[in-house]
Amino acid sequence: MFFHNFKYTFKVLFKNKMLIFWTFAFPIILGTFFNMAFSDIENSEKLDIIPIAIVSNESFESNSVLKETFRYLSDEDSEAQLFSTKYTNEEEAKSLLEEGDISGYLIIVDTPKVVVSTNGINETVFKSVVDEVNQNSQLIDAIAKGNIEKELKNNSSINPEEIYKNAIELVQKEKANIKNISSSNLSYTMIEFYTLIAMTCLYGGILGTVAINQSLANMSSTGKRVSVSPTKKRNIIFSSVLAGYLTQLIGLVLLFLYTIFVLKVDYGTHFPEIVVLSLLGSLAGLSLGIVVACLIKSNEDLKVGIMISVTMLGCFLSGMMGITMKYIVDKNIPIVNKINPVNMITDGFYSLYYYDTFDRFYGNIIGLFLFSALCISISIWSIRRQKYDSI
Repeated sequence: MFFHNFKYTFKVLFKNKMLIFWTFAFPIILGTFFNMAFSDIENSEKLDIIPIAIVSNESFESNSVLKETFRYLSDEDSEAQLFSTKYTNEEEAKSLLEEGDISGYLIIVDTPKVVVSTNGINETVFKSVVDEVNQNSQLIDAIAKGNIEKELKNNSSINPEEIYKNAIELVQKEKANIKNISSSNLSYTMIEFYTLIAMTCLYGGILGTVAINQSLANMSSTGKRVSVSPTKKRNIIFSSVLAGYLTQLIGLVLLFLYTIFVLKVDYGTHFPEIVVLSLLGSLAGLSLGIVVACLIKSNEDLKVGIMISVTMLGCFLSGMMGITMKYIVDKNIPIVNKINPVNMITDGFYSLYYYDTFDRFYGNIIGLFLFSALCISISIWSIRRQKYDSI
C-alpha cells in the first residue's frame, strides 16, 4: 500500500497544472526578474579608482609615511589600489581640479590639506585616508620623540633612524588586523537569490497540502477509500511526503540549473552545503504543508491559499522584500525568525559566507530538521485522531 499510494500521489501532483506553475515555473520567472532588476546594481555602485593629485613639494617628500602610503595605494599591480595619483605642482593641481579631471588634491604646507571642489564619496574617501595616515604619522613622531629623549638620558650616542623605524613597527603592530573571511563571490544581490531558494523550498508545502488531501476522507473519494482501509496512517503520511518531496526536488534541481547555467549565478565554494540546506529546507516546507492540510478543516483552495500566504509572510520576515526587515525582526522579535523556516534557510546561506566556522550553519540545519520532525509528528497524531460519522 505504501508504494501504491506513493505512485498514485506522484502522478496526481504532476498532473496538477497549478502545482507545476508554483513549484517549477514561478521560481524561475521570479529569478529572471531578480536578474534583470539587480544584475547592474553592483557595477553601478562599485567604488572605482579615485583620480587625485599630490603637490610634490619639499614637505611632502620629507613625509615618508604619507609618501609610502600613497605609493602603495596607487600601485596598479596591487589589489589594494585605491587611487590614480598624479604628482605635480600646486598650479597644475588646481587646474586639474577645476577641469574635473581629479576628485581633489593633497598639499602639505604645515599640515596635510585636502582640496576638493564638491562633496561626494570619492572626496570623502580621499580625505578619510589622509586624516588616518596623518594621525598615524603624528603618533609615530610622538613615539620616536619620546624614545629619543629617553635614549639621550641614558646614552651619549643614539641612532634616530633606528628609533624612528622601531616606532613605525610599533604602530603597525598596534593596528587592528582585519581578515576578510567572506567568500569572494558574496554580494548583497545574492541575498535575493538565497531567499528565492528558500521560498521555492517552502512552496513545496503546496505539494504537501495537495498530496495529503488525497488521503483525507473529507477531501476526496480516494481519501474515503483510504480511510476505511486497514493501512497504517503513518504509512500514508510517509508515502505522501516521499512523493511530494521527490516532486519538489525536481523543481529545485531545475531552479539550480537555470540560475547557474542561464543566469550565471555563482554560489561559491560552499555549493555542497547549499544543496544540503536546500534539501532540508524542502523537507521543512513539505512538512509545513502537510500539517496545514491535516489541521485545517476546509476545502483544498483555502488550504493552498493559507500555505502561499504563510510562505510569503515568512519570505517577507526573512528579508526577501528588503534585507532591513530581517534585521528589524532579529533585533526586536528574534523568536519569530528562530521558528521561521524561510529565515533558517536564508540564515544558513549567510552563515556560509559571513563566518569561517559552520556552527551557525549546523544550528540552522538542526532547526530545520526539528521543525520537519515536529510538523510530521503533529500530522500523524492529527490524522490518527480523525473520525467520521459517515463517509
